[in-house]
Amino acid sequence: MLLFCPACGNVLVAEEGPRCHRFACTTCPYVRNVTRKVTSRKYPRLKEVDDVLGGAAAWENVDSTAEACPKCEHPRAYFMQIQTRSADEPMTTFYKCCNPQCGHRWRD
Repeated sequence: MLLFCPACGNVLVAEEGPRCHRFACTTCPYVRNVTRKVTSRKYPRLKEVDDVLGGAAAWENVDSTAEACPKCEHPRAYFMQIQTRSADEPMTTFYKCCNPQCGHRWRD
């Protein structure tokens, strides 16, 4: 939490005063005592894997290849490649089973 000095506009710093903690300006004599403890936490919503990969629409226009599904042994799978690491690393290949009853997803 940042507080600014109403007199000069600089950022107030937290310090321990003689009787309590306080916010003080480093350029002018402004001081504001802390009268109550204020805390707040905000946890961001974690993204689903599909959100990161583009959701269900990402699998609409992809090609298939002769890759066996590790779950149902179907001989073909859809695939797409995404650069998930730095540019000097190889691309990550994501697969989705062509069998509509299975639909298992994995990566290589």
